[in-house]
Amino acid sequence: MKVKATLFVIALPFFSYSQVVLKADGSGNTYELINSVLAPGNEAVEHPECVHGAFGRHIAEVWDEDAKANVFEFYSHVTPDNDRCEKFDRQRVEIKTYEASPNNLKGTLGETVTYKWKFKLPKGFQPSSSFTHLHQIKAVGGSQDLPIFTITARKAKINQLIVIHDNETTVASANLSEFEGVWVEITEKINIGAHGTYSITIKKVKNGEELLSFSSNDIMTIRPDNDFIRPKWGIYRSLKKAADLRDEAVRFNDFSIQEGVN
Repeated sequence: MKVKATLFVIALPFFSYSQVVLKADGSGNTYELINSVLAPGNEAVEHPECVHGAFGRHIAEVWDEDAKANVFEFYSHVTPDNDRCEKFDRQRVEIKTYEASPNNLKGTLGETVTYKWKFKLPKGFQPSSSFTHLHQIKAVGGSQDLPIFTITARKAKINQLIVIHDNETTVASANLSEFEGVWVEITEKINIGAHGTYSITIKKVKNGEELLSFSSNDIMTIRPDNDFIRPKWGIYRSLKKAADLRDEAVRFNDFSIQEGVN
């Protein structure tokens, strides 16, 4: 007896994923490590050492007892730090992806990108009443000056951690005191388009308690004349009311950028 064999072919959607991770390793070659991951052969660190070279590097790797791991510590000094000796009413120590970064670190139209990272603000953290940005999603090309999404700390009657869309609209906020002295983990997912999707959650690492969340299924995540979007992390703050500020050390770690195209 002959048996016929029938081949069934099931067509499934094709998904391509790329993930890049940046984690402190304690070696002390901090800028070199950051550059090797975010912009190999180029500079991915923006710092004020043109005016404050005597302090040394403004990002170090330190042991964190709560995390039981080496982490990145970002330093910002009220005096004399500025913004790379280009602007003097603000100061910046940030890491980024940008034009010189590999293509898999640039978010382009139609892609879905998930950014994850952890940070810990010191107790008593003092933000500006203007801006103290801790994270930005910016665009490259065309109308690129204003960030598309921003996580910023702001001085108020009750200090706030705020998520801002298109440099103008507050879409989520929480009391800043909830973030002081504890490690939190952020997950930010962006589908890139004129009518894209966006979600963000911030949870305590220790117990998973959710401190802030927001999502939208129809939101601008790239402008028509932009080439791609990119992330920045660190301390970028106004000096217009410097008396409100103090020297700060903010800890970050476990940066992840994952892109998927379907």
